[in-house]
Amino acid sequence: MLELIGKLYGPFFDLHNWETVLTSGSDWLIIFSLVMIECLLSVDNAVVLAAQTQALPTREMQEKSLFYGIWGAYIFRFLIIGIGTYLINLWEIKVLGAGYLLFLTIQYFSKSRVKHTRKLVSDHKSKNPISLFWSVVIQIELMDIIFSIDSVLASLAISPNPVIVLIGGMIGILAMRGIAEMIMKLMKIVPELEPMAYALIALIAIKLFVSIPIIDIEIPASLFGLIVLGAVVVTLIIHFARRGRKEPANGNDDHKG
Repeated sequence: MLELIGKLYGPFFDLHNWETVLTSGSDWLIIFSLVMIECLLSVDNAVVLAAQTQALPTREMQEKSLFYGIWGAYIFRFLIIGIGTYLINLWEIKVLGAGYLLFLTIQYFSKSRVKHTRKLVSDHKSKNPISLFWSVVIQIELMDIIFSIDSVLASLAISPNPVIVLIGGMIGILAMRGIAEMIMKLMKIVPELEPMAYALIALIAIKLFVSIPIIDIEIPASLFGLIVLGAVVVTLIIHFARRGRKEPANGNDDHKG
């Protein structure tokens, strides 16, 4: 048992691994990719989590519940990445994971994706604010567990190094909580970012599937990081090109009027 735990979580305590990741430009490119995907795919989840805290009577309790929630999310992320690093090496898990990520993409582009919703605890008529507080914290933790499975699976498909996935996940969780509203505004300004994120998820599914032993094609994580960066640049170019075409059309309409 101890040997298995050491195998799952030993890489997290390898100082040389941390030093290599923190001083490598290519590893930080991968981390940037993980953070971006986490933020784009989880922004609606962050809104749900923030809405749950509104059931609490004071701002102090609301902030405290999110503080406990974020530490709980960090602990769970650490645990699931360790297990996932082991499971992702099994070809059966790779096939299932690739199928699941592809399913998410098909759901999105077929417009049948169901938005994450949850009954707010404001319906919980508790006379005791302390029990209400802990019920909110528990709900936040449960939501984090549900929401993190997608991102951890996608992250491990990009990079098998648990330290890279952990750093990307930690920054992603913090960014998701701290700048959820800003990301939402950015996605309203550049609506092409959301379909781009799901197109990348489909690419991750392909990357995961082709790495099974019978095919054995390994796409380097650093190359995928460059693909993500390129996808962002191309998406922005497409957005501004579309906006540029719309503006002259609107100007002509105004002139006619």
